[in-house]
Amino acid sequence: MFSVEEGSSGGDGGSEMDDEITGDGSTSSLSRWVFDEKNDYDEDYDDDDDGYDERQHGDVDSDEEDDNVEQRLIRTSPAVDSFDVDALEIPGAQKNDIEDSSLGRKLVLALQTLGVVFGDIGTSPLYTFSVMFNRSPINDKEDVIGALSLVIYTLILLPLVKYVFFVLWANDDGEGGTFALYSLICRHANVSLIPNQLPSDARISGFGLKVPSPELERSLIIKEKLEASMLLKKLLLILVLAGTAMVIADAVVTPAMSVMSAIGGLKVGVGAIKQDQVLVISVSFLVILFSVQKYGASKLGLALGPALLLWFFCLAGIGIYNLAKYDSSVFRAFNPAHIYYFFKRNSVNAWYALGGCVLCATGSEAMFADLSYFSVHSIQLTFTLLVLPCLLLGYLGQAAYLSENFSHAGNAFFSSVPSFIFWPVFLISNIAALIASRAMTTATFTCIKQSIALGCFPRLKIIHTSKKFIGQIYIPVLNWFLLVVCLIVICSISNIFMIGNAYGIAELGIMMTTTILVTLIMLLIWQTNIIVVCLFAIVALGVELMFFSSVLSSVADGSWIILVFAAIMFFIMYVWNYGSKLKYETEVQKKLPMDLLRELGSNLGTIRAPGIGLLYNELAKGVPAIFGHFLTTLPAIHSMVIFVCIKYVPVPSVPQSERFLFRRVCPRSYHLFRCVARYGYKDVRKENHQAFEQILIESLEKFIRKEAQERSLESDGDNNTDSEDDTTLSRVLIAPNGSVYSLGVPLLAEHLESYMRPSEKRSSMDFGAGPSNEAPALDAEQSLEKELSFIHKAKESGVVYLLGHGDIRATKDSWFLKKLVINYMYAFLRKNSRRGITNLSVPHSHLMQVGMTYMV
Repeated sequence: MFSVEEGSSGGDGGSEMDDEITGDGSTSSLSRWVFDEKNDYDEDYDDDDDGYDERQHGDVDSDEEDDNVEQRLIRTSPAVDSFDVDALEIPGAQKNDIEDSSLGRKLVLALQTLGVVFGDIGTSPLYTFSVMFNRSPINDKEDVIGALSLVIYTLILLPLVKYVFFVLWANDDGEGGTFALYSLICRHANVSLIPNQLPSDARISGFGLKVPSPELERSLIIKEKLEASMLLKKLLLILVLAGTAMVIADAVVTPAMSVMSAIGGLKVGVGAIKQDQVLVISVSFLVILFSVQKYGASKLGLALGPALLLWFFCLAGIGIYNLAKYDSSVFRAFNPAHIYYFFKRNSVNAWYALGGCVLCATGSEAMFADLSYFSVHSIQLTFTLLVLPCLLLGYLGQAAYLSENFSHAGNAFFSSVPSFIFWPVFLISNIAALIASRAMTTATFTCIKQSIALGCFPRLKIIHTSKKFIGQIYIPVLNWFLLVVCLIVICSISNIFMIGNAYGIAELGIMMTTTILVTLIMLLIWQTNIIVVCLFAIVALGVELMFFSSVLSSVADGSWIILVFAAIMFFIMYVWNYGSKLKYETEVQKKLPMDLLRELGSNLGTIRAPGIGLLYNELAKGVPAIFGHFLTTLPAIHSMVIFVCIKYVPVPSVPQSERFLFRRVCPRSYHLFRCVARYGYKDVRKENHQAFEQILIESLEKFIRKEAQERSLESDGDNNTDSEDDTTLSRVLIAPNGSVYSLGVPLLAEHLESYMRPSEKRSSMDFGAGPSNEAPALDAEQSLEKELSFIHKAKESGVVYLLGHGDIRATKDSWFLKKLVINYMYAFLRKNSRRGITNLSVPHSHLMQVGMTYMV
């Protein structure tokens, strides 16, 4: 049961995000494996699902036809959906030309990569040894060698082997981060909890599904188990949300740790500086840092890239100086046996030191999460050839210095800097720390944008800061929220050793999530050899769990605050996903039965006024219940109604030519259509309403022309073949590149009068709804032109946006916890999230909003 309320509050208009710049996508021209479909209806077919029984009344294939087909994989040229129509090209194309750029462009890109991606891991020498030796004091030179050996092999195993050699390749068409991995899994297995998937989504060229074979039997078994188990789906979602919460927590603690450790160098250069003064200066630096985020990664990356390049050269230079001056024997640390000796001598203290050692790998996740800003090869080459050698030289130099100066371990980096270059290095280190603070912030922006698109985070305003690279974004609300929380952290935990422990918790939480998801991708998608998969999972997860046990042992020191913050963010995301899922399922259950619409007739029981009504709703299939509310409360309805659903599919970008999916609802005389506008989570939406109307109407015209062309092809097939039954004709589509695409499904059956009701025969004949075998081709052309003329007249009469605002409330007999979550928490998030209406630049005179409340 549900109740209905009318209101003037802004409607959702679908689940779209709010982006600030438009762009265009690229289309893949590669052949791929797709599903061939045979018309094999299930006995539990429900013709209400699509609103109009296409098998009996024959306008177009319904979405539910796709749901009930027997599928087998065939080799075909680029996918073409007969109901995907070409939209207009929008100026300012979405084109990421990173891979095809010139040598000079690649060098500039590598410089930007330094400024955006490697600041976090690049500044880890500022605090790694200080935190390690705070937990495990130096007793002799061998302790320094053992700690250095731990750092060296942590750098090799985590950033280099795990991320550079494995994780970076698990990107989703250039997108990195936790939700990119989740999207990749959702594309290959139906594990999304929001049931708005359509079979036609799999025909988007970006899906790129692989063909099953005997060698992939393991992959298919895993796929079946994931899809069949609701528990596994929920566990996977919980894992992804927990990882994302840790990403947000990392974006809070990274600036705190980097900036405070850099400013802490003042205590070495100026003995009179106290910790409280360091704290005040750090706060001012952080305010400046978050204030310049809006200028974008590309601008700041190019400006700050040279500074970070100078920083890496300083690390290497200081390391070489200290190796030459103090003790070059620290190269013995490359022998991993010293790790064993370190643990043997220090026992529990060595285990505590692991919590500090993991800080040398902080920023590893940023290499993957910031992947959308750059390319895989630019990150791999920059890290391998520049970043890693400079880091190793820096740590070797600090170890050489500490081997003769045990007492300076509390501020190892600045103590090891030669006095004659101390202040220049101090200045450069602070600039590098500010850059490092941005690395996880930009990664968080990317991750949040992905989670919004996949229905796991409240909608926020998203600004695209670059016209060249569509992945570079800025989220104002999140930026200032992170600043506030960051200031709270450094004011409540002013000790960098305690912040370092919180830092380790956040980093390891992300790393373990990534390891599990990449392992699943290796099994499900890559079909990697099981031995390689086991080695990757055991080594990576084993090392990370060992580090995690160390940082958790010190959580009572104050670093628990980061776990509380991560838990809050996880709870917000889970409540939003749960509410969104419940709302969508309720709307599916309450959608209008098609029998009701057919009984109302083509006038829908009211007056059809000239014009076009665009009814925005979240349903990808069926007629939304809110349409019935329009019919019962308004004296007239528009002569043409298009149900518009803005839908995000689990791909980074949907090519413009595959953007719109049209279906006809009810017989042609009803003039009801459904349009699903499909976007990837990286796509940009900010169309002017006139431009969107123009694209939509032209796309509808192309759909109608293509529909008429199919009728003509079928009619020719009826006249030229006697070897096949009329009801089992195959659809033959001609792709834009000239290739032939065949779907083994029946085409329009309007000419089979035995399948039509008498009233619908008259209706379709009056409007020219498909010629019979005897009708001349001229009648078909006149019917087509008549319908196109009707659309033009309706467009001239005006377009009105009908925005349905659906809410949910728990019933009185619901559990208390459900009432608390739905009626208060989800309602609060929904009220304070960005409305879908804000993405439509529509005059208020063209808007009509109606609210509905569903009792769940």
